[in-house]
Amino acid sequence: MKRLGQTIRLRPERREEYLELHSAVWPGVEAALHRSNIRNYSIFLHGDVLFAYFEYHGDDFEADMADLEADPETQEWWKLTDPCQEPWPDQSDSRQWTELPEIWHLNPPGDSTSA
Repeated sequence: MKRLGQTIRLRPERREEYLELHSAVWPGVEAALHRSNIRNYSIFLHGDVLFAYFEYHGDDFEADMADLEADPETQEWWKLTDPCQEPWPDQSDSRQWTELPEIWHLNPPGDSTSA
């Protein structure tokens, strides 16, 4: 299992639109996330900063992300959500969100495995 954190800015003038969209995420988008082995996905908001956390439970992250990106319903969803977001200035690849490296994880008591 791989844990991922991501961040992006929320355009203040699109805040209500973004929150409204996420009050009822399309079932097809959620199904595509599940098919791509994404679990325990949450998006948090602080001011105009979005933080996302999810766990990947598959064997080929790049292939699963390519499948997700190719999903027609997810593409339609992103046509609505992407204009609400503003990538960080240092974001250089094709993905909107900036991935954050995990630097620490609290393991269950007695579990000495590292992050």
